Amino acid sequence: MAEHESLEFGKADFVLLDNVSLEDFMANLKLRFEKGRIYSYIGEVVVSVNPYRAMNIYGRDAVEQYRGRELYERPPHLFAIADAAYKAMKRRNKDTCIVISGESGAGKTEASKYIMQYIAAITNPNQRAEVERVKNMLLKSNCVLEAFGNAKTNRNDNSSRFGKYMDINFDFKGDPIGGHISNYLLEKSRVIFQQDGERSFHSFYQLLRGGPESLLRSLHIQKDPKAYAYIKVGGQVKSSINDGADFKAVADAMKVIGFTSEETLTAYKILATTLHLGNLTFGVDGDVTLIQSPETVSVIGELLSTQQGNVEKALLFRTVSTGRDVIDKQHTAQEASYGRDALAKAMYERLFCWIVGRINDVIEVKNYDARVHGKNTVIGVLDIYGFEIFQNNSFEQFCINYCNEKLQQLFIQLVLKQEQEEYQREGIPWKHIDYFNNQIIVDLVEQQHKGIFSVLDEACMNVGKVTDEVFLQGLNGKLAKHVHYTSRKLSPTDKSLEFDRDFRIKHYAGNVVYSVVGFIDKNKDTLFQDFKRLLYNSSNPVFQAMWPEGKLRITEVTKRPLTAATLFKNSMISLVENLACKEPYYVRCIKPNDVKSPLLFEQERCRHQVEYLGLLENVRVRRAGFAYRQTYPRFLQRYKMISEFTWPNHDLPSDQEAVKRLLQGCGFHHDVAYGKTKVFIRTPRTLFSLEDQRADMVQRIVLFLQKVWRGTLARTRCRRMRAGLVILRAYRRYKVKSYVREVNRRFKNVRTMKDHGRHVKWPTPPKVLRRFEEALKNIHSRWWAWTLIKGLNPEEVLQVRAKVATLEALRGQRADLGLQRAWEGNYLKRDSPDMASSLALVSGELQRKDKFMRVLFSCNVRKINHFHKVEDRALLITDRHLYKMDPQKQYKPMKSIPLYNVTGLSVSPGKDQLVVFHTKDSRDLVVCLQGMLPPAESRIGELVGAMLGHFKSEKRKLQVSVSTPIQCSMNGRKCTIVVETKINQSQPEFTKGRSGYVLSVPGN
Repeated sequence: MAEHESLEFGKADFVLLDNVSLEDFMANLKLRFEKGRIYSYIGEVVVSVNPYRAMNIYGRDAVEQYRGRELYERPPHLFAIADAAYKAMKRRNKDTCIVISGESGAGKTEASKYIMQYIAAITNPNQRAEVERVKNMLLKSNCVLEAFGNAKTNRNDNSSRFGKYMDINFDFKGDPIGGHISNYLLEKSRVIFQQDGERSFHSFYQLLRGGPESLLRSLHIQKDPKAYAYIKVGGQVKSSINDGADFKAVADAMKVIGFTSEETLTAYKILATTLHLGNLTFGVDGDVTLIQSPETVSVIGELLSTQQGNVEKALLFRTVSTGRDVIDKQHTAQEASYGRDALAKAMYERLFCWIVGRINDVIEVKNYDARVHGKNTVIGVLDIYGFEIFQNNSFEQFCINYCNEKLQQLFIQLVLKQEQEEYQREGIPWKHIDYFNNQIIVDLVEQQHKGIFSVLDEACMNVGKVTDEVFLQGLNGKLAKHVHYTSRKLSPTDKSLEFDRDFRIKHYAGNVVYSVVGFIDKNKDTLFQDFKRLLYNSSNPVFQAMWPEGKLRITEVTKRPLTAATLFKNSMISLVENLACKEPYYVRCIKPNDVKSPLLFEQERCRHQVEYLGLLENVRVRRAGFAYRQTYPRFLQRYKMISEFTWPNHDLPSDQEAVKRLLQGCGFHHDVAYGKTKVFIRTPRTLFSLEDQRADMVQRIVLFLQKVWRGTLARTRCRRMRAGLVILRAYRRYKVKSYVREVNRRFKNVRTMKDHGRHVKWPTPPKVLRRFEEALKNIHSRWWAWTLIKGLNPEEVLQVRAKVATLEALRGQRADLGLQRAWEGNYLKRDSPDMASSLALVSGELQRKDKFMRVLFSCNVRKINHFHKVEDRALLITDRHLYKMDPQKQYKPMKSIPLYNVTGLSVSPGKDQLVVFHTKDSRDLVVCLQGMLPPAESRIGELVGAMLGHFKSEKRKLQVSVSTPIQCSMNGRKCTIVVETKINQSQPEFTKGRSGYVLSVPGN
């Protein structure tokens, strides 16, 4: 049962119809066509309806969907039947064949191309060059055969006017290694005549409309098809066919297949010769028959590589041997015209057969030894004309319909035989099936001495004037009592038949009226020996190969050639015998309408095709008792989820017992039969019920599997995360230990190093230890500092603490802090040594008076007084007071400020020595340190450090700010101090500004 198609698209398999009737069959076929489902099954037969539009169902994705699948596993498709035939050939080593049938325009040729495309796509996975070559040849051969064997008809733009059977040979690995093409009954009458709205073979129009100018000039032909009598009817037909592009494609394909340029040119010459022959006309001058266009004869002679005189003689005379005498008998104008047309038809037929032979030479299996290479298996593809009923049915339609009778007979016999054998194999009782056996019609045509072909051949062998009417009289005499034959003489009241012209046969597909006009001539298929000798004696070796019988001398007696009917009958018997020994697969093609519309489904048109294709009989045969059968393992595989006894696996003795338990549990045991290897289900409803239960269970199973799978995925992710966490922790521990060991190794002897490890480069820590590294570095720095400090005396310790305080307060805000030199603190002694004694007396007096313990800082300064005048003073800072002293008066103290009254210091970010002492009473002291030796020495850092160190020791806070301009209060009034640099200025100067004071400092 085809999967993945709901009932909204109808029944994918006609065997599963509830009622087997023509009405139900047609309703299901129409529904599937309207829903875009062009393929359906009848068991293992594919029913194909021509969609008349491009469908995206033949790409690489579709090939992969059907590769290696069983028929019922995917929706109906040509690829499914092709894969089934390929699997039977490869797995069971059986020769198989695919028989494609249907009327003209039903899509047989396209179906055969898609089957070839699929077989080419699934073979040769190792891309062996020889196999690729064979595949390419097989595909390219289609293009060439369509050009020379197909034509536009009123029913089909690309109608095959010949039957084709292609054998594809495979090696033991299943790769194509060659092939062989057989052709049947080319409709050569189309060369000289076409009905209105139809064309001759594609090759003529491709040459005229696609050939280059140089080629056409060499062939003496022009582009307009209406200029040639044989094809002018087709030249007036409007068509969507692109003959120019097709010409190039055919030329390329012939080159790929292996046609030489000379052989291809000879093919074009034969086409051109045929066109020129059609333009030959004959006249009469007394008793002499003349060619009215002798220049055309010259062109024909050139194209045939023979002399003009020989061509003219062959057209006007017939050489007759009477015993030892040889005479030339002149044709009448009518006989000459008949000979001309016979030559044109024969030349084209020989060309087509020669092309098929050349293709076979290239693709046939060579140097294959079954003992070495294994058995050579075959898939045959038969694309042959379908049943034809026209307004005027002649000899060709009679042969075609006889072919379809033979194939229908084989089809019914093989299907019945397969069914009977399967029932017997499985031990199921066989029920007799009523069906129409068309053996009676086959005998009517081919029976010895009584059949229509025998009567026709007998008429052709009669001596004297033999006419089509004589043939019809012979049929009336021998077949008068046959229930499937009638004529106007036998049914005088039947006015649909003409006297002495028509007879009617009741075929399995319906009644067909045939006109006997032309039967005798077409059956004789007479071609005078003169034409054969003419072409054999050509200097072109291709013509010699095409016409080997032309080498016979005039006096040589030859057997009477077999008639066209006998040749066709023999080829059909051989074809049927060939197909009967293979495992057959069928594609039945249906044409939905005559206007090539992708939307229109003509009920009566399709009903007629369904009837003559015998599809309903096929359903009845397949439904003989049981609508569905399947092997036990595959049945379990599909339906085991329905029963608790079989899901997920059964523990019963056999698959057969498991299937029985499953069906009994569902209550269907009364509607089934159990064979040896298969279960048989009688009615489709049982199968549909099983499918519904399966669909419900599949949904639940999918949900369950999703739950289990999601849980599995979650657990897997969890385990991976845990494993990753364990690995991460272990790796982190490893990196931490590695880092600690490396730090330990590098700093192992740090105590004995001169710089106590300051030069040692720290290893790069892992990311997790970056903060730990900072802490380690801080610890090391503190240890290093402690190591340095522990050897210092108290004065040096105070100096270090002052420098640390300066660094903490001013780091990054002033450039030169003076940290690299030793800080002396009391600079007045050093800067003014000549006044050291006066300074000592004054400082001693102040110490006795104010009881200070030590001097924090002293230096010469320049300040501005409350009269806005600049004064030079000395600044002495002790641990109790800040003193302003006048160096000009023996360092006489001018003013003292208790340190507890100082709230902060302000300095600028530049290199100047400006410092502002902020006081609680808003009487800030603004000074600029000066008198330094060397002059570039900066003492701001030392001053700030001394003040901060002292305040810190007394646990008081001193605010230090770095800014420009500096805000301060002078005598309770807010003002700003701005620092400016002036070139060529020797010492700092204070000047009055708009909002305060400006300190000008030297710029060099």
